Amino acid sequence: MSRPPVPLPAEHIPPGTAEWRTPNAERWLAAAPARWAHPLWTLPALVASLVWDIAEAPVAPCTSTAPCGTDWLGLGMAVVSLLTLYWVWRQPRLALAGLAATLTGFAVEGGFTSALGEPSALAFLMAVAFTTAGLIHRLAAAGRQRARALEAAGPVAQPLPAAARTFRRGRLSFVLAALLLGVAGFGCWQVQQVVDAYEERAAGATRLSGRVTALEQDDDIDIVTVEADGRTHRFETAYPEDFPVGSRADIVVDGDWAALVAEPYDAIGWELLAVAGSVAGLAFLANGVDGRRRSQRLRREPLPVLHVLVREGHDDGRTWVFAADDPEGLRPILHFHSLYAFEEEKEDEDGGDAAVVELDRITEILKGEDPPPPLREAVLYGVPHAGAEVAFVAFDDEDDVEVSVQCSVTAVKPVGPRSTGHGQRRHERENPQRPRDEIAADMTPSAGPRTWTAHGLSRAVGLGLLLVQGGGIWAALEDGPSWHWLWLVVGLPWLVTVVATALTWRITADRDGLWVTGAWRVRRVPWNVITSVRHSDDGIRIGRAEDSSVELSPTGWAWLERHLGREPHAARTVEELRALLLHPELRPLEEAPAGRQGMPVGPPLVVVSALWGVAVLLLL
Repeated sequence: MSRPPVPLPAEHIPPGTAEWRTPNAERWLAAAPARWAHPLWTLPALVASLVWDIAEAPVAPCTSTAPCGTDWLGLGMAVVSLLTLYWVWRQPRLALAGLAATLTGFAVEGGFTSALGEPSALAFLMAVAFTTAGLIHRLAAAGRQRARALEAAGPVAQPLPAAARTFRRGRLSFVLAALLLGVAGFGCWQVQQVVDAYEERAAGATRLSGRVTALEQDDDIDIVTVEADGRTHRFETAYPEDFPVGSRADIVVDGDWAALVAEPYDAIGWELLAVAGSVAGLAFLANGVDGRRRSQRLRREPLPVLHVLVREGHDDGRTWVFAADDPEGLRPILHFHSLYAFEEEKEDEDGGDAAVVELDRITEILKGEDPPPPLREAVLYGVPHAGAEVAFVAFDDEDDVEVSVQCSVTAVKPVGPRSTGHGQRRHERENPQRPRDEIAADMTPSAGPRTWTAHGLSRAVGLGLLLVQGGGIWAALEDGPSWHWLWLVVGLPWLVTVVATALTWRITADRDGLWVTGAWRVRRVPWNVITSVRHSDDGIRIGRAEDSSVELSPTGWAWLERHLGREPHAARTVEELRALLLHPELRPLEEAPAGRQGMPVGPPLVVVSALWGVAVLLLL
């Protein structure tokens, strides 16, 4: 039996506080954004179309009348575009503004006209429309959730606890923003120094017109040779196609110094530094301003309050909120990261002790000795909706004598869509006893062996890594014998192992134990030596008494599956294996035949990799 929630004494629950019960919570979840509007769908479409459009866009040639110098407007648009891609994930309102600015630049460049005849431009406009619809839908859904949360809370409103009113958000973001924007400013200054140095030197130099006599490569650097005024000059060029042999090229010469007029200088490194610093700095600045604004709004006036249950994630430190009538913590409603808030006087007095306690707790977590966090009664302050800021009051555990106040430091996120079936009953796995009993109740004994194997997403991960493996072999071998071959010696065995595991991992349960198929062999694990079954880091680990554990990794991509609103397949496998481990009556009655035990594909994959390497050497 699971522990009851840690109670919150009545004196800490404001009078009239409504319980957030399951029916109201389900109505709130039903108002969450639809799956199609999730950034996991809209963002890849936008990125792919943007890259395609940039790749297909014609590049203006570098000429003496229109030299390829620093394009400040283009760098600014690059910053806006990259920020918009980030804001699509984190800041819907800013993303809409960024898309509007991007479309303005698109129109100035004649993109709307080219969309009639260019598939890449048309695809970009369609992706922008799809992304915009998703952003608007997310904002509208947040408004509906806000209305339903207010309806559940009723007319009662309470001021924020004193400790939460002194809590400040955004400080670290502002510090990082200042540092990164300073880096961006330094990059811009260096670019301008390069420009000024060239213009000052070119102003006193002699301008000549010469003939291109050769184009060649030196260590993958394109070199153009120009003969002018009886001398031969060699220049690095980024666009050798602009200087065909026999054409005329203008140069400026000052003693031993010379430069192409069409490509006067190379400041690409400093330009990239300026863009990267600007994007990261402005992203942190926007996050800091948004966090500070939402925090101030939370402190400004009395807030709706809801009586809920909360639990801290055992692995990721998130705070998960459950309905007040869900004492088992089966169906989380929303989650966010939070930090403790202290009154200023108390923080000065007890800050050292609190830091020691927190350090001890972190040490226990790293050692794996900390107990699962308990489910606790809490009072939630604020109006929960996607992107909101909230605070809550609760005991940390039953031994505490004072309540703690915690404030969110990331935006509220609703739990992903779920069916009412048992496949989506839980999001957290802190209490190992409850999942086993719950899954066991849904399982029926079977005579034949039970099998769990790699599913679609796990195979997709394996295929992606297989492409990486093939590209890595090509890259290492294309230049002939070199130190790059060391990469094959060091990295290829590991890569073959993870590819083979992700593609074909398999676990078969029969009367006497488990058959575990990994990359290289099939291992037999009898029931009487299994001590534990765990899912962590996208892998499955089966502990054995007096022996090393048996591990399969990777077995999928749990993070992506959860964000798609699905329960990770490997986690479900572990749950059912735990149920069989604790409930022998559910185990199969027959032995698994050889055909059900699985076959490792690591050795065949080594042969395929070797054949691919031979093919690469023959083709190059």
